[in-house]
Amino acid sequence: MSPLRTPLMTAGFMLTSLAIAIPAQAVTTLDSTVVIGGRAATTISDIPGTAWVIESEQLHQQFRSGVTLKEALSQLVPGMDVASQGRTNYGQNMRGRGVLVMIDGVSLNSARNVSRQFDSIDPFNIERIEVLSGANAIYGGGATGGIINIVTKRGTSGDTRYELEAGVRSGFEDSDDRDIHAGAAVSGGGESWAGRLSLAGIDNGGSYDSDGEQVIFDITQTDLQYNRAIDLLGSLDFNLANGHVLRLNAQRYDSGFEGDKGVYFGPNLAALQPPFPDVVEIREGFESDLEPRTERTALSANYYVPDVFGHQLNLQTYFREEKLNFHPFPYVSRNYFSASEQDTTQAGFKAVLSRSVGDFAFNYGVDYEREKFEADQTLFDFPTAVNSGGLILDSTATVGRYPSFTTDGIAAFAQADWRATDRLLLTAGVRQQRYYLEVGDFVDANEQVRQALGLSSGADAIPGGENDYDTTLVNLGAVFTLQPGNQLWANVSQGYEIPDPGKYYGRGVYVTNGTYRELQESINVDEEPLKAIKSNQVELGWRMFRGNFDAQVAAYYLWSDESLSYNSSNLAVQVDDDKRRNYGLEGQLNYRLSDAWQVGTSAHYTRAELENDDGDWDKQAVTLASPSKVSAYIGWENAQNGVRLQSITSLDLEDEAGNELDGYTTLDLLTRHQLPVGELNFGIQNLLNRDYTTVWGQRSQLFYSSYAPANTFDYRGRGTTYSVSYNVAF
Repeated sequence: MSPLRTPLMTAGFMLTSLAIAIPAQAVTTLDSTVVIGGRAATTISDIPGTAWVIESEQLHQQFRSGVTLKEALSQLVPGMDVASQGRTNYGQNMRGRGVLVMIDGVSLNSARNVSRQFDSIDPFNIERIEVLSGANAIYGGGATGGIINIVTKRGTSGDTRYELEAGVRSGFEDSDDRDIHAGAAVSGGGESWAGRLSLAGIDNGGSYDSDGEQVIFDITQTDLQYNRAIDLLGSLDFNLANGHVLRLNAQRYDSGFEGDKGVYFGPNLAALQPPFPDVVEIREGFESDLEPRTERTALSANYYVPDVFGHQLNLQTYFREEKLNFHPFPYVSRNYFSASEQDTTQAGFKAVLSRSVGDFAFNYGVDYEREKFEADQTLFDFPTAVNSGGLILDSTATVGRYPSFTTDGIAAFAQADWRATDRLLLTAGVRQQRYYLEVGDFVDANEQVRQALGLSSGADAIPGGENDYDTTLVNLGAVFTLQPGNQLWANVSQGYEIPDPGKYYGRGVYVTNGTYRELQESINVDEEPLKAIKSNQVELGWRMFRGNFDAQVAAYYLWSDESLSYNSSNLAVQVDDDKRRNYGLEGQLNYRLSDAWQVGTSAHYTRAELENDDGDWDKQAVTLASPSKVSAYIGWENAQNGVRLQSITSLDLEDEAGNELDGYTTLDLLTRHQLPVGELNFGIQNLLNRDYTTVWGQRSQLFYSSYAPANTFDYRGRGTTYSVSYNVAF
């Protein structure tokens, strides 16, 4: 243990006694505005559901003290799962279901839903985050568990403004145990326009656990050790004649591996072969022709017209292109290493008309989106990999990984609000969604590998094809105001999810005919057409925002007649006829003890179950089910200084098969000090140096243990880590 840790941990233990059983969450008011529910600006008091707005001050307190975006969301949003510390946000659900993630209203989700939505923006560029929990008919696909809209910073008219930020994070375990972050932005404008241009980035070193040992790389979904991320973001806003407004956004995000260390599997890959000696470690000398990376280019334009035949009109068009590279993975039983590259191009538009007539308000419009997907995998020279213990990976061939496909989605939706009385608001909405899917012919990925390795002369292709399907979603809600600042709400709402076409199709059973492989059976478009899996939710809730006290509590029951599962032997997605349900209770409480002191509590109890053949309900597999969660904070602040001690606990979870996720609790200390020029922030994460394996690390062992020993995927949590940053705006 580093000598510096002892006095700091002692101080941490003293402060910990102030925060026992006091959770943390987002601070929201009934007047807070969101723009994601009905696609027009709506106050929380008019939303029949759980809503949170995490404002700039709260976010910056987290980010500038070393807390990442994923971790901040799990800390501040009661219904959201505890975060991983790597690149992936797989399984970080809300209410046990998937989340639709957007930046400025543009979706980051896709049909081939690689879970990297939070590896998409530098926190320096985030102004606030809007969150709706639960299924949502208006947004449809991907929003079965909730919606997260990341709102970026924008410029304001007037004199040129500058913002600078720099920080470093370290656990002081080694010379490479450091993450360096910096950002710079310029903004300003004239009488009718405003703009902002920013460049931010982070250069990560290694991560070390509570015992001072380097965390084994996540070779499945890739992590962020020795990763360098650059976020270039620009916006322009124009106030045109007659109240028209044009808003333009452009982003280039590049987050990729830049190191020379890798996972060493022992001499001749001994760690991956019986008797599986425990020799997995991190070593220098890693070289790969394909390295982990996230590259994304995004463009969008929003146009607002204040009066079109008595309506307000909002138009949005967008384009997103991304390339996602994965870490080389060992398939030792098949004598090869490979790494995939998955490319997605997405474009679309949205049009929304809004109008108020007396006690009624209407929002209706259309969405259209086209997505194209392609995926390859690079094969590496196996003898070289064996001789280097998996550190040197020279490419020898490129073959297909998943079938290519194109989706076209078009939807019409309408939402109506009726102010029935001064106290009662009723809402109703409907969405009609149709998808068109085209899948290309594809030779099973395993057969392409066999041919590249010289084990066959070729193989039949699984036929592609086309299919289309539609679904209708509805939502009904009511908000009743008991007293000013005190409300009850109820809603019934529907959402849906789509099986991943890339993992659903393209799998076949082959037999050998000489050196050629003939297709016997397959999952293909004609025999297994894709369809939407609709979910239904009932929610009852209460919220109060009065003086020094604010609270929200909601009970929900969410179910669907079909479910998705993953085959661990080939990692393919399957659609099962099993009924699936999630139910639970989430809530938060904030109380301001005085002008300086504030405490709060939040919790999320959730269960996920599948109906078995006897009609009974079994606990869902822990690889998909969400653990319950509790988080806590106590804070003190004045004009110059602020201190916040926060905790988060992921509770134990067990499934019907006896698999378990072990829970854990971590504590963070966040501080700020206003200097004559700028602000200084200091933070300590995992204050008590808790030893634990992340939720993703525990799931990863269950997913991939058929490929290698479980310790290969033991993705550990970081030990005590210290952060310091400086920010100035002028």
